[in-house]
Amino acid sequence: MTSSSPILRARIDTPALRHNLGVIKRTAPTARVMAVIKANAYGHGLVPVAMALSQADAFAVARIEEAAELRAAGVGHPVTLLEGVLSAAQLQQAQALQLQLVIHDASQIEMLEAAATSRPMSCWIKVNTGMNRLGFRVEQLPEVWRRLTALRPAMLTLNLMTHLACADDAAAPLTAQQLQQFALAREIVGQANGDAARKAGHAGFETSIGNSAGLFADRNCHGDWVRPGISLYGISPFAHRSGAALDLRPVMSLETRVIALHDVPAGEGVGYGSNWRAARNSRIAVLAAGYADGVPRQLPNGAPVLVAGQRAALAGRVSMDMMTVDVTGMGDVRVGSPALLWGEGLPAEDIAAAAGTIAYELLSRLGRRVALEYF
Repeated sequence: MTSSSPILRARIDTPALRHNLGVIKRTAPTARVMAVIKANAYGHGLVPVAMALSQADAFAVARIEEAAELRAAGVGHPVTLLEGVLSAAQLQQAQALQLQLVIHDASQIEMLEAAATSRPMSCWIKVNTGMNRLGFRVEQLPEVWRRLTALRPAMLTLNLMTHLACADDAAAPLTAQQLQQFALAREIVGQANGDAARKAGHAGFETSIGNSAGLFADRNCHGDWVRPGISLYGISPFAHRSGAALDLRPVMSLETRVIALHDVPAGEGVGYGSNWRAARNSRIAVLAAGYADGVPRQLPNGAPVLVAGQRAALAGRVSMDMMTVDVTGMGDVRVGSPALLWGEGLPAEDIAAAAGTIAYELLSRLGRRVALEYF
């Protein structure tokens, strides 16, 4: 870092983003890719990530505000609203923004029925195959399909999606059960769709199943569309398999600097609660990053940090703005030395595991004062 660089920054590797998209496309070669960029692209920056992933076939977000931001930035890709609309006003806005809606509740069908619009929309019917979060159960589909197809021609296309609960666990039986349920859903909708689709030589609808774990774990989870999230950012969706093992490259590197150095005599404590005590005369580096920036407060003593390119260990509780690291015996560490909290050379998965959380949370909870820099 130069002296003019922000003291705390997340460097975003856009070539790595594009590389990871390429890996996903090769892994699911017959599926199109709906890149999930919700939650500010998992902390990486919504619009810059969308621009970097221009070769994705579509994008998916959770909230209508995210979709509006994409459209305001000139992103013209299809955008799916994963939670659908929550009011008539949102429905009107979604129509104006030309969004694709996920329909997962009867109240959303009622909004569409009451809208009396001729503007065509595309919708995804969410099928609850076992996640038990959003979606219609399989036995509800005939009535759901009947009501939505009655809205045509305002309804341009109707497709089916589901979400896998345990695809990251190869031993879990639920994924096979969910795939069976989704196959039944396809059969029910295929029959309900009738002769028109058969005469046209296709089912009349498309499917989306695979999240990051599903698309890497089982080609039966691909469907017509895959919906990668965490894997786009170079993180493995599997607890015991690294991103590197999947040929994914980390996109975010969270970097800060040493702002102070102290010699701590043996027996003295460091930080709030003095929960770390020097077993020997120790050299402690203070870094400009804390839990207000997204560094987990629950990181334990000994958690790894790279300081001046060398592996150091957290020494003391992470505080709001700072963290302290044992650099005893390490050469070339001075005030201003760079420190890497996670990224290239220190996988975010490892830091998340040390904190007892997942990399999804680590990346998406970055604080506002972390500068995002793209290269």
